[in-house]
Amino acid sequence: MEKKMLRIALLSLAALSMSGCAALIISGGAEGAVMAAQERSAGNAVDDAGILLKIKNHYAQNDYKDLFANVEIKVVEGRVLLTGNVDKADSQIEAVRLAWQVNGVKEVMNEVQISDKAGFSNYARDVWISTQVKTRLLFAKNVRSINYSIITVNQSVYIMGIAQDQDELDRATYVASTTSYVQHVVSYAQLKTDPRRPGNTQ
Repeated sequence: MEKKMLRIALLSLAALSMSGCAALIISGGAEGAVMAAQERSAGNAVDDAGILLKIKNHYAQNDYKDLFANVEIKVVEGRVLLTGNVDKADSQIEAVRLAWQVNGVKEVMNEVQISDKAGFSNYARDVWISTQVKTRLLFAKNVRSINYSIITVNQSVYIMGIAQDQDELDRATYVASTTSYVQHVVSYAQLKTDPRRPGNTQ
């Protein structure tokens, strides 16, 4: 029973981290529906959630306490995206080093910024931007928004997830780039057919 509850918790966290506001509550049949709609398998989602929790645990136990509070982590099929603001270069380096220490991590994409712009007004604007991009993707034609994660740091939008094809990824990138206040868009999304994805052959 304990293992079953842990699996449910990991599935819920994985769905939350992947789909943002599209799946705020996961339980029972809804859990299965969300996982079925995503391109990730349920097993991969559980693995990703486990990786995220282990990285967070490393950050919490580290001397650089700003990592746990200021670095956001997104994991998709073992690929880790780090974003956020830290005060010094040592913190940025430590964030990447600790992420690589977790088993199952295949790639670490470091977008942590060293900045003093992490004030409340800047944070509020970033949250607003992310919400707008997610909402626009939700209603965008021929875009499976559930497969994308959106992170905004200092008005730069980072896209992570799995695109059905290049056309869909181009549409998602366009939506992000044309959202108010966005200054820069970086895509770390993979195509569904990318041979680096689990189950795809070279």
